[in-house]
Amino acid sequence: MADNTTRRTVLAGTAAGLGLLTVGTVAADEEQVRYVVTGGSPQQLEREGFTVVHEISDANVYLILGPEDADPTSVDGVNSAFEDFTYELDVADEPTEAPTGELEDEQWDKDLINAFDAHDHATGADTRIGIIDTGVHDGHPDLGNVDVDASRTFIDWEESDHTGDVQYHGTHVAGIAAATGSEGVTGVAPDAEIVSLRVFPSEGPLLASVGDTLLALDHAAEQGLDVVNMSIGSAPQPPEENQEGYRIARQQVVRSVTQRGTSVVVSAGNDSQNLQQGGWISLWGSIPRASSISATTEADELADFSNYGANEISVGAPGDMILSTFDPDNEALPGTEYASASGTSMSAPQVAGLVGLVRELDPNANVNQVENAIERGATGDGRDDPETGAGRIDALETVDLL
Repeated sequence: MADNTTRRTVLAGTAAGLGLLTVGTVAADEEQVRYVVTGGSPQQLEREGFTVVHEISDANVYLILGPEDADPTSVDGVNSAFEDFTYELDVADEPTEAPTGELEDEQWDKDLINAFDAHDHATGADTRIGIIDTGVHDGHPDLGNVDVDASRTFIDWEESDHTGDVQYHGTHVAGIAAATGSEGVTGVAPDAEIVSLRVFPSEGPLLASVGDTLLALDHAAEQGLDVVNMSIGSAPQPPEENQEGYRIARQQVVRSVTQRGTSVVVSAGNDSQNLQQGGWISLWGSIPRASSISATTEADELADFSNYGANEISVGAPGDMILSTFDPDNEALPGTEYASASGTSMSAPQVAGLVGLVRELDPNANVNQVENAIERGATGDGRDDPETGAGRIDALETVDLL
């Protein structure tokens, strides 16, 4: 992308209807807007005056630049198009500093899902877990398993090197999935490798774009990661938005990623919303082949903030006051290396870590087989439960099935 292009934000098109922000770019000579397009070909798009910046060829999705008043759907073969838009990080509550004393004793979540017992059978060795988030603090004593070289940053459609965490969220999420336990806390898959895929900027509002997230997803599949965790999203959207072009693009990319062998685990959201009633949808969860995870409490009940809904939730996992790693360079709790936080952001990485255990024991399992193993190992009322889908995960039961 040209150096004379700067970021701007406008309200327009699909995202304006959602109450989200579309992201365009302004060039020196004329206005250029970022579009996400499905269908067509780079050659056809270029002939019609668009600039193809990125191709996600396995998904037939393209990130392009064009005039503000352009209509990419007029190009032969294009099925849908929308102006790229941003969404903010979905956080249920502010974090709280960890108590003093033996931290492992505070990991009620790992006890509840029998993760420590499961480690007698599998620890996630030789598996790789991607974290699409605010970045991961690789200097943390319990995150020595971050692959700095493989980790990447995707901002404004540009890929760059790993630069750590711009907040604390990604570090906390990564620890839940795969903290090594070297000093304080242990993740579900402590011997897995963590690959940070940051999509939130270091300056300005903490907003990620759909385009950058699609690039991070594609990168995860290209790198052959076993699973990618997406504890990101927005408030639930009304059913009339379900057929918009932005859903088509996300669905095609997620399908492409899972077909290439990378599981996609997403947080269900923190709005206490029944996603089935009235047809409400989750930005990343209401997509076939993405496993959407609700949050449960220490009492083994649905957390009051968690979204839910029949046919929307794959499984539930602990997500209320979860102790994990923390980036000490943050504004919320400066200097803190361990903290507790709540949200479906905390429940999703429990499942991502469990994917690591399954793939260690059965490295040739495809995405559907991994998901089926986790669902069969879950404890609950079964696949149709609106609160926890197939049930609340149980790591020991899952690995015992393999």
